[in-house]
Amino acid sequence: MTSIRLIGVPMDLGASRRGVDMGPSAVRYTDLRDRLEKLGCQVEDTGNVPVPFREDAAKGAQRGARYLGAITEVCVEVANRTRSALEAGQIPIVLGGDHALAAGSIAGAAAHLAAKGSHLGAIWVDAHGDLNTPASSSSGNVHGMPLAALLGYGDKAMSGIAGVKSALRGSDVALVGLRDLDGPERAHIKKWGLSAFSMRALDERGIHKVMEDAIAVATRGTAGIWVSFDMDVIDPSEAPGVGTAVPGGMTYREAHLAMEMLADSGKLVGLDMVEVNPVLDERNRTAEIACELILSAIGKRIL
Repeated sequence: MTSIRLIGVPMDLGASRRGVDMGPSAVRYTDLRDRLEKLGCQVEDTGNVPVPFREDAAKGAQRGARYLGAITEVCVEVANRTRSALEAGQIPIVLGGDHALAAGSIAGAAAHLAAKGSHLGAIWVDAHGDLNTPASSSSGNVHGMPLAALLGYGDKAMSGIAGVKSALRGSDVALVGLRDLDGPERAHIKKWGLSAFSMRALDERGIHKVMEDAIAVATRGTAGIWVSFDMDVIDPSEAPGVGTAVPGGMTYREAHLAMEMLADSGKLVGLDMVEVNPVLDERNRTAEIACELILSAIGKRIL
């Protein structure tokens, strides 16, 4: 029986637009736990990680990243909870909240595997690269920095959450669905040796081929895959309730096939589902899709 631990992170400190702090509740309202249990899973919902209101959080603007100190503290707790879930034999599913939380969730999983002498692979499914550092970011929004931190770049406190040199190796990371990168992120992809699959790659080769390659990258020399799924990778015509919408994204079925293939791989270690913004949604459509994608990643099938 698959054992799952749900971890909510109601954080909007990393984004300029408000509302993603309500994402975990919106996804839970879709009866996620009940639907996972109907798949035969054993589910523990540990509630939400405490997150300060942005009005009470120190901005940390001197380092080019707003609320960086508070975000890092939240991510440390997320890492502890993620690692604890894995140590208990559970698959952590982290509900966001903005994507900055992944600097904690993936760090916790990487630390768990590092203690066993293993490495973690990651597939970052997102319209954006999230590869800026405080020095390269033009916005100062930390939700555009977590993958850089996980690779060991940027702020030392955030990049050191895993307690190892870096949570991820560039050779073990695949980005899927990219369509909105800035100049520094393009440079970082090349410099750090990342496998990046843009929407053009999906258009030309199809989601099946792209995911085959992404899974191969993330499983080569690793003990498993962490999937960090930003709902803005889906076209906003289908998933309007996201933090940073960009036209021209994945279709509903492409997203499901990606998750189904990850389930088929048998290598899923854990999952982030982030950037659901109910304030911008239509009758909880985006949260419903997020729930359905989680179910597909855990093993739900049409037949």
